[in-house]
Amino acid sequence: MENNFVKCLEIILEHEGGFVDHPKDPGGATNKGVTLKTYKEFLKKDVSVDDLKNIPEEHLESLYKEKFWNKLSADELPNGLDLTMFDWAVNSGFTKPAKSLQLIIGAVSDGYLGPNSIKSLNKFDGDTQGLINYICDEREEFYHNLSTFETFGKGWLRRTSETREKALEMYFEEEE
Repeated sequence: MENNFVKCLEIILEHEGGFVDHPKDPGGATNKGVTLKTYKEFLKKDVSVDDLKNIPEEHLESLYKEKFWNKLSADELPNGLDLTMFDWAVNSGFTKPAKSLQLIIGAVSDGYLGPNSIKSLNKFDGDTQGLINYICDEREEFYHNLSTFETFGKGWLRRTSETREKALEMYFEEEE
């Protein structure tokens, strides 16, 4: 939903925490949810792990908006569903959550939430609460099938549960 970006980003950053370089994380060095690879792509230049450790706040907001929020057309998503999609995209890339949503709303499942997907979403006769729950269920199933689930699964499931709870709160606030 338009104007939800900052609120959703605050929730994302709570989940992400600070710098981590876990040897079993295929994403490698990460700070505040941003991988070294993503930071390099965003700045369009080579950066070091130290640069990543010291990522400025203004880079964070711009990066998250450009690399995740906008790619999900999140300003066009209903209240709560925007957070659900944004959080999964930050944690796992935007293609899988986009395809999961497209599948349930009857859009072409290409991993790109563009105007045609938004049109399908607006025509969808299901409820937003149901979509939030469906996306969170799909996310949990996705995690269970990853080879790194044993190492990271408990945290992923907790994060998904917290996201579901906050997304539903956002949805019901809108309904009041």
